[in-house]
Amino acid sequence: METTDGTGNKGNTDGTSTTQAFANRTLGRSGIEVSPLGFGCWAIGGEWGAPDGQPLGWGRVDDDESVRAVRRALDLGVTFFDTADVYGTGHSERILGRALGKHRADVVIATKWGNLFDERTRIADGQDDSPAYVRRALTASLARLGTDYVDLYQLHLSEGDLAAAAQLRDVCEELVTEGLIRAYAWSTDDPARAALFAEGPHCAAVQHTLNVIQDAPEMLALCEESGIASINRSPLAMGLLTGKRAAGQALEAGDIRNAPPAWLPGFTAGAGADPDWLAHVDGLRSVLTSGGRTLAQGALGWLWARSPRTVPIPGSRSVAQAEENAGAIGKGPLTAGQLAEIDQLLGR
Repeated sequence: METTDGTGNKGNTDGTSTTQAFANRTLGRSGIEVSPLGFGCWAIGGEWGAPDGQPLGWGRVDDDESVRAVRRALDLGVTFFDTADVYGTGHSERILGRALGKHRADVVIATKWGNLFDERTRIADGQDDSPAYVRRALTASLARLGTDYVDLYQLHLSEGDLAAAAQLRDVCEELVTEGLIRAYAWSTDDPARAALFAEGPHCAAVQHTLNVIQDAPEMLALCEESGIASINRSPLAMGLLTGKRAAGQALEAGDIRNAPPAWLPGFTAGAGADPDWLAHVDGLRSVLTSGGRTLAQGALGWLWARSPRTVPIPGSRSVAQAEENAGAIGKGPLTAGQLAEIDQLLGR
């Protein structure tokens, strides 16, 4: 028996897709087409931190393996790569540029600006929301990425001042006119801030937290009303929706999840994953793993079914992770019935 989910894709009642894959998605009004799945590049930046020692990365990485992971994702049809200048204090952009190389014209690159950092010490310290800084930051990002334009340029100050942001939006419009960027967005969880940027003609998206445990109905409604894309950070709840974390399982010292800041729920300092969050994951396991999906693939399928505007960007530090995430494309979105079942299980 077939059902139709919120994306218009057909699926079977057991959660399997009747098609091998589903269509690419468009970044809002920009006309920029991307694969339905992106590749998040925060983790491949390696270790970096705040002046007080707070880790801001995901721990140690093997740069050669990161390059292989990016290239494997590209081989498997992933064309959207999301990074930020501050990830690894410039290192993520450099690795991404190295990995993509001659394939630059085949992909869509998104990066971010707004945070200050020192590449030598790998310390991030301060922010700059001035119009003048936008161009300096973009010039540096272009050099690290080895490109002469960025497809999607994103403000990385989630709680940035609205008056200052209006000026930054205008600068982004100038950068579009000059051919240095194709479109822009704000990385924020505040719909009011996203709406301010969405007033700009070349605003294409908002990047915000969204996963099966952390829904964002107001932000998705704004995306629909404004005609912009929903780029989903933390689509796997910082790894909790991979099924590979256990209560009491400590993480390495350089991993942000080992000393989580206030804005990072689901983990306890020095103690790993929060048992209450793991209980939610266990409760959803049977639905998310339907149709031969892994837990992570089911979580990505939920995002695609949640809205036709979503583009999840799970991070990968290895070829194996890139392959598992890309494998979700062939499984497609969950069904409308499965979405309703998940809401019931979570009491939504």
